[in-house]
Amino acid sequence: MGSQEAYSRLPSPHNPPLRVIVVGAGLGGCAAAIALHHHGHEVVAVLDKVRQFHRLGDSLGLGENAFRLLARWGCDVREIQEIGNQAPTMKIRRWHDGKVLAEQPLMDMAGYIGHRGDYHDIFLKWVRERGIPIRMGAEVASYDDAEPAPSLTLASGETLTADVIVAADGIKSLARHLVLGARDDPVSSGYACFRAFFETTAEMRADPARNAYLDGDCVNFWIGPDMHVVQNTLRGGREFNWILTHKDDGDVPESWFQPGDMDEVRRLVADIDPSIRGAIQSTEKCLDWKICYRKPLPTWVSPRSHRIVLLGDSCHAHLPTSAQGASQATESAGVLAACLAMAGRDEVKIATRAYEKLRFPRIRVSQTHGEDLRDRWHNVLKNVDENVEIDPEVVKIKNRPLYSFDSEQDAKEKWSEVSARVREEFSRGKIEPLC
Repeated sequence: MGSQEAYSRLPSPHNPPLRVIVVGAGLGGCAAAIALHHHGHEVVAVLDKVRQFHRLGDSLGLGENAFRLLARWGCDVREIQEIGNQAPTMKIRRWHDGKVLAEQPLMDMAGYIGHRGDYHDIFLKWVRERGIPIRMGAEVASYDDAEPAPSLTLASGETLTADVIVAADGIKSLARHLVLGARDDPVSSGYACFRAFFETTAEMRADPARNAYLDGDCVNFWIGPDMHVVQNTLRGGREFNWILTHKDDGDVPESWFQPGDMDEVRRLVADIDPSIRGAIQSTEKCLDWKICYRKPLPTWVSPRSHRIVLLGDSCHAHLPTSAQGASQATESAGVLAACLAMAGRDEVKIATRAYEKLRFPRIRVSQTHGEDLRDRWHNVLKNVDENVEIDPEVVKIKNRPLYSFDSEQDAKEKWSEVSARVREEFSRGKIEPLC
């Protein structure tokens, strides 16, 4: 994928360079900071409201579409590849007996799958290597969408101003309200995930009822009516992760910290393949993550200055089955940084509006891949006799076509056309909504 040896940061196309603040130091915010820095912009700071980062989350995948960009921006992507799942293939299995319905390269799903916290540490390191300040405990209390320099005020009372503000702080971003002009509360998707990630013990590794998938790195899926389980073994069997997606209409807040009900988990997997049942049922604790749905946004850009921009989960969250959330945030980071570089210094609004127009169709393709896969997995075995052979193509993950796409190159090729369309919309005084 390349290394930092031949890396050369692009010179700023503007004098002085555009000053940018990134809100949110997660994977999307870090990718934005790295991309903006690569394209010659000045990243004043990356802000995050937490005072200390912890090893949060569980499995996360990054595809070749993200690695290609990160390598171009001078990141040594081998650092992530080496800690990701090293299994060559993944198996999609029948719920009750584990029969393999399809086997395909692991890269067809999400590239390298690792622990989100470990990947996050590397992204943070890449940001710091570039001398970009990461300010912890910096919670945004309000935004001022002023032209030509938007600002934000922190809970401490401090006000920061920049040429562009990138809000990459997730689905609950305060900037969503500003961009949309209203609150958009989550709507239940009808599904939830019980999730667990833990270090395996010597006792577990010695127990035949629990150790079927501990010989080395592997990824397996069990699919059944309205449910599926993902199993991910990392670090040669030392770490184990399972995710159970199931029908759920419960009213639990969107949260990565909501404790799950292991008795309910044991009930849901009572009839799953015995080779995975013991490992799940003996788990001590899990998290309950409600998968909430939000309609695609009509805009990702603030209405007055057009200089406050949403990125990542704050504007295009993905289902877990898409396995593309972090990769698409990385693509968006590249496109925004490239558009800001291609536009004149006094044409930031052309750049931000071109960014959203370039990204929206691509994002919808990626998001619908996840919806399609979930629906295929949850329905293919309904009312089907177990002796009936299932066509492997019906259950396979179909993400590989997403990987050949180069979002920066796409932006450069379409810039003249899209920027002309944006200018025409501004001249008419009407920005066309994305949807």
